Amino acid sequence: MPIGCVIERDGEVIALAHNTVEASNDPTAHAEMLAITQAATALGDWRLENCTLYVTKEPCPMCSGATLMSRLKRVCYAVPDPKMGCLGGATNLNDLARVNHHLDLTAGGVLEEECRTLLQAFFRLRRIATDETPPPTP
Repeated sequence: MPIGCVIERDGEVIALAHNTVEASNDPTAHAEMLAITQAATALGDWRLENCTLYVTKEPCPMCSGATLMSRLKRVCYAVPDPKMGCLGGATNLNDLARVNHHLDLTAGGVLEEECRTLLQAFFRLRRIATDETPPPTP
């Protein structure tokens, strides 16, 4: 899946990653998870305070939890995900009152059209490659 993630602090990119779930056979190898690990290594601290994470699509439950647990200051995502997104789509972990950290959130709008086009093209090509083209609408 064409999901990319960048983490920056003070205008400097400290981590970048893309989804490698299929290549690595690792269900946790989402772009956000890989980038968070890289950023923590680069900073020598698991607390990513004053860091911003930018990602193609709204983070899933696992990645949304990791953004909160790593104490990121801000998360910006391009395309909302109403089915699995957990920073405003299907639910919003950031809105849980008892969570001890909350993110600044920029939801949608940041390169949204370009990212949506990329994701749609990927799935269109995947359907063609696997011959899973949906039946015509009546």
